[in-house]
Amino acid sequence: MNEVILQEISEFCRQRGLAESTFGRRAVNDGKLASRLRNGGRITTDTLERIRAFMSQSDEGAPARRRVLFDVPAQSLPVIKPQAPPMATNQTDDDPQRNFRFFDNRQKYLLFVNTCSEKWEVAQRVSLELGNIHPRPPAVRVFDAGVGDGSVLARVMRSMHDKFPTMPHYIVGKEISLEDVRLTLHKMADRFVEHPSTVLVLTNLAYAEAPWLAAKSLHAATSMIWKEVAMDGGTAHTFEEQITALEPFLAESWKAKVSPKSGNPVYERPVVLVIYRNDHRFLLDQVIPKPGGTVADYDLVIASQPYRARASLEFKAKRVLAPLAKALGPGGRMIAIQSYGHDPGMEIIHKVWPEDNPFTHSRHDLLKATKVELGSAARDLNFNAYSDQRALFKYEMHTLPSEVSSSIGTSTLMAAWNAAVYVAQVEDDRLSDVNSDRRFIDATRDTLQKHGGLWFYDESFVISRRRE
Repeated sequence: MNEVILQEISEFCRQRGLAESTFGRRAVNDGKLASRLRNGGRITTDTLERIRAFMSQSDEGAPARRRVLFDVPAQSLPVIKPQAPPMATNQTDDDPQRNFRFFDNRQKYLLFVNTCSEKWEVAQRVSLELGNIHPRPPAVRVFDAGVGDGSVLARVMRSMHDKFPTMPHYIVGKEISLEDVRLTLHKMADRFVEHPSTVLVLTNLAYAEAPWLAAKSLHAATSMIWKEVAMDGGTAHTFEEQITALEPFLAESWKAKVSPKSGNPVYERPVVLVIYRNDHRFLLDQVIPKPGGTVADYDLVIASQPYRARASLEFKAKRVLAPLAKALGPGGRMIAIQSYGHDPGMEIIHKVWPEDNPFTHSRHDLLKATKVELGSAARDLNFNAYSDQRALFKYEMHTLPSEVSSSIGTSTLMAAWNAAVYVAQVEDDRLSDVNSDRRFIDATRDTLQKHGGLWFYDESFVISRRRE
């Protein structure tokens, strides 16, 4: 029966000039409706009625009645009872918890990471903070609030070894994406060779849970998977083999699902993966975390792009920044980094969507909201916005001088367009409406030729805890 529903949706979209993702978003607030149906997903009677009502209302002003392909009683459809209340119909595009997220698109993410220098620049900016922290025994403690593919963390770990070569390192990284966890782990083998006294922890817990490696709900706590890996050997090759051997465990345990309330990915079961060298177990005994007995007290917290730019100010402060600030130890520092705009990348966006403005909350707004959210807990914290000269930094898309000339290659144009829409966090359903014409190609070409390349600005700010 799904084929019949999809056929009717396809014909409706073709006659109205709509993308299927746009149809799903407008009809039932689900841009992936058609793709879910193609993959065998079922719909409830309520969803069916909303689809038919949307098409019926749209037909009232249509010049011609579409051919009816789907006109069978709802009772004959394969339906299931919804396991959660339906998504609120008053949800807006500005809602931080939309039913799909731009950053879940792996191809766009990986293309951006490999064509732009943001990860390098962020790692350099984070590494500067190492000179301002004051570690206390038994280890230098670092928390990464969004590991991604591990590019930033790997570079920071190199800087940590250069700055603190003889101290044990305790590093916790939060990441819900299985693919990102795999990419991160495969960058870590040589880190255990250069700095043997390293304890690396990866977890899929939420922001309010991950720093303490403890789930808040009783159900999640009782179902937590805690895996400790003591690696044998002493070469990067042997460590890489043992890390690769974790693939079946990751595939089985590191699973995510869509939250029925928020529509965002959440863990099916909380997982904590602890990795260290077996020959340094004795030295690291006081560093290796134990279930139920973990403290935060981080010397450095990295929060690079930890939220959607279009999320509400309250969401950013309450759900992300405030919990991370609470995880700081005495003398600890949290560096947060977000996109700033006012760059050639946003010129491209404005040529296609003139009124678009994803970067609505400045670092000053975020620090003020976080301070209010923390209340009395903010008394021993410093909130440092700094001047633009210190807070802002630039990163570029990698291009050769010959690539940005009178005739720009298609691959360069597509990489630049991808970078612009990735940074501006433009959702796929909006992209489908402009990809059918040449507006984005012309806008990208004009901007590249005007500036001789493409670059973006990020802004950083710091929350630090006073020393004892």
